[in-house]
Amino acid sequence: QVQLVESGGGLVQAGGSLRLSCAASGSTFSINAMGWYSQASGKRREMVAVISSGGSTNYADSVKGRFTISRDNAKNTVYLQMNSLKPEDTAVYYCHAESFLASTTNGYWGQGTQVTVSS
Repeated sequence: QVQLVESGGGLVQAGGSLRLSCAASGSTFSINAMGWYSQASGKRREMVAVISSGGSTNYADSVKGRFTISRDNAKNTVYLQMNSLKPEDTAVYYCHAESFLASTTNGYWGQGTQVTVSS
């Protein structure tokens, strides 16, 4: 089992920045990729950025050049630096971890953190 706890959301004006953090606990040795997903009101959850255990990253086109994902394996923490925020970035942001243990892949979600960008 892996537990994920996000922090760092809040209210910010357009053009501002926020840094989200997600701390993992439990069977952290089994974690491979980690990532951030967003879900705006009335819409489905979408990938924002993912990072592999080796540091390879992938971003949604809408955030390329504005958001940066990173991870500190020693602290079992993944970050999302969000710059040049836009009102359309407003959503609940969820941390996700992919775990591989005993030949089984499992996905875990955090509880989500609200990001609101005002115009």
